[in-house]
Amino acid sequence: MPIHTFVILAYKESAYLEDCIKSVLDQSAESEVLIATSTPNAFINETAKKYDLRVIVNEKGSLGIGYDFDFAIGCGKTPLVTIAHQDDVYDRTYAEEMIKAYGKYGNALIIFPDYYEIRNGFKTYGNKNLRIKKTLLFPLRFKCWSGRKFIKRSALRFGDAICCPAVTFNTLKVSVPVFESDLKCDIDWLAWERLSREKGRFIYVHKPLMGHRIHSGSTTTDIINDNARTAEDYIILRKFWPKPIARIIQKLYSSSEHSNDLDKKNKKRP
Repeated sequence: MPIHTFVILAYKESAYLEDCIKSVLDQSAESEVLIATSTPNAFINETAKKYDLRVIVNEKGSLGIGYDFDFAIGCGKTPLVTIAHQDDVYDRTYAEEMIKAYGKYGNALIIFPDYYEIRNGFKTYGNKNLRIKKTLLFPLRFKCWSGRKFIKRSALRFGDAICCPAVTFNTLKVSVPVFESDLKCDIDWLAWERLSREKGRFIYVHKPLMGHRIHSGSTTTDIINDNARTAEDYIILRKFWPKPIARIIQKLYSSSEHSNDLDKKNKKRP
């Protein structure tokens, strides 16, 4: 019986859904795979049927991104659950590495690897945004520190260094709601801040094992273009810093939003 589940969170009609499905079915370790959606439609059903996957529909509809994420976690019935975002892809050893880490650190709250970005069909490993995140995550490479509250929060106090679709949840330690909030963009950052206060480890696997797609139709890009992220960044930073410092960091952090521009630097074909 698999101990890991990929719950593919499908929304409307994504041109990349099939690529995501293929990547999670082609894993070196056995995993359950299913689709969760708050926007059922013929496209999702036909794609699921093609790969013989079960579709679980949120009958309440979409109340917000965070509520959709919580619904997806609840659909998984194994100790480990990954919310696979429909636009993203997972390297063949992703599940194997997550299961292996869980075997060593059963008290982990979340387990996550490095990731690369997919821009205009190219893999990007080393842009400014990715380098900053790796720097923030560096203390978590020392597993003896990974359960300490200060170290867990160190990856979050200057920005969100943890890529949401890269995260595997230990459902024996983490229960829903995890993401529940009315935020539009920083729901994952808020979730990690909440979890950082709980007893348990943040296990960081220092290998790029999944690809996060950056494209003009993504939710994150749309929110950034609407300038909705700036206010939310400040809300989260206030959980770590006094107002004046939070405001300074927020202004610096906002510059990273430009990394969603579809530049062609540091790229390799997938």
